[in-house]
Amino acid sequence: MAKFLADVTVAVHLLALLLIGFGGFVAWRWPKLIFVHMLAVAWGILVNVAPVPCPFTALENFFRHQQGLGDLPGGFNAYYLYGTVFPQSWLPAIGVVAISVVIYSYVGVYHRWRHHAEDARTHQVRLG
Repeated sequence: MAKFLADVTVAVHLLALLLIGFGGFVAWRWPKLIFVHMLAVAWGILVNVAPVPCPFTALENFFRHQQGLGDLPGGFNAYYLYGTVFPQSWLPAIGVVAISVVIYSYVGVYHRWRHHAEDARTHQVRLG
C-alpha cells in the first residue's frame, strides 16, 4: 500500500507543478482559480528559494520509509526532473520561461476580467 500511496503522491506533486506553471491559463476559463494559482506560485517559489520543505516531498519520503527506502536523493526535482525530463544545466532558462509563462497567463486573466467588467457595464447600461 505504501508504494501505491507514494506513486499517488508523485502524481499529485506533478499536477501541483503543472498548476504552478499553467494554472493562470486555467483561470482564463475559471477566473476565481487565479487566487489558488497565486498561492501555489508563491509556495513554489518559497520552497525553491528558502529552506522550507515541500509537503509533497515530505509525504513521498514518508511512504518511501514505509517501504524501507530512504529519502528522495536530492529532492523531488533532482530525482524526477533533472536529467530525466531536462538537463539540470537548463534550469536557469527553464526558470525564465516559467516566469514568462506565468506572467503571460496573468496578463490574459487581467484582460479577460477587464472585458468581462466592460461587458457587464454595457449590459447594465442597456437595461438601465
